Amino acid sequence: MKMKAGLWIDHRKAVVVALTDKGEEIGLVLSKVERQLQRTGELAKERPYNPRQLPAEKSRERMFRNHLNLYYDAVAAYLRDAEAILIFGPGEAKHDLQKRLVAQKLGTRIAGVETADKMTDRQIASKVRKYFAEKK
Repeated sequence: MKMKAGLWIDHRKAVVVALTDKGEEIGLVLSKVERQLQRTGELAKERPYNPRQLPAEKSRERMFRNHLNLYYDAVAAYLRDAEAILIFGPGEAKHDLQKRLVAQKLGTRIAGVETADKMTDRQIASKVRKYFAEKK
């Protein structure tokens, strides 16, 4: 059975729409990634630079990346059987996922990567259906 998949992705969630001969299926993958904490703002300006803070920031960044990698792997598991994949979303997560899929030897299946703003599940499903209908 042939499957085409499209997904809207950001760092918090991915909505995966799978189109098959039997119909349409929508899946959701949630990330456990918290927003990155930054050392900015008034308090950061008031405090003097402390080199001992760097390891904590590096550790936090490493932990953030590890969580994202687990998230991208979970999304890739949804896409494993797809013959064509459309990736779209608002930020850099779509490009991170694209690189991850290429590394997992799924890069040849990527039909397109597009920028899109926040969308409802219905809008996402409609965009995926329309994209693959035009590609026939």
